[in-house]
Amino acid sequence: MDTAPIPQAPRWAVRTAHLILLCVAPSTIWRAAMALGVNVGFSEEVMRTHYQSPGWGTVYMLALCVLAELAAFMSMGLVHRWGLVAPRWIPFMGGKRVHPTAAVTAAGIGTGLLTLLWIYQGCVAVFLQPAMGLTGVYAVVMLACYAPLLLWGPMLGALTWSYHRRTKAPRLV
Repeated sequence: MDTAPIPQAPRWAVRTAHLILLCVAPSTIWRAAMALGVNVGFSEEVMRTHYQSPGWGTVYMLALCVLAELAAFMSMGLVHRWGLVAPRWIPFMGGKRVHPTAAVTAAGIGTGLLTLLWIYQGCVAVFLQPAMGLTGVYAVVMLACYAPLLLWGPMLGALTWSYHRRTKAPRLV
């Protein structure tokens, strides 16, 4: 027996995947600006001692920007074809079917980790900002850039559930 094709992702899921990219972008821009020497409110001493910037801290922060954006972009696989069949250019997996259980497991773990991470980081940021000299408009801007990250985990969870629902049941012709 053949199975019918997997249905397309619902419109809300596609929009949610795009929203994840938008939620991650402000913190990435803020972090990249900080790494590149834009004054984001920290003193030069804090930048040197806590962030080792300029120096390896700059490389670390820029790498973190790239990794965060790539991680956010991976959510697009839960709503597009390449989340069902790996693109041909990927070594060892190219052109092969993505096993839904593996995708759901990875996305589920990511959902939990991102939710816990950003709740924890949100609490740390609120309490550590004054201790690190970040106050006033600078503190508000940083919180505004990082607050959307609180939505990343729950939105990824919704996408994971949608992907699971679309791929779980055998579809007989």
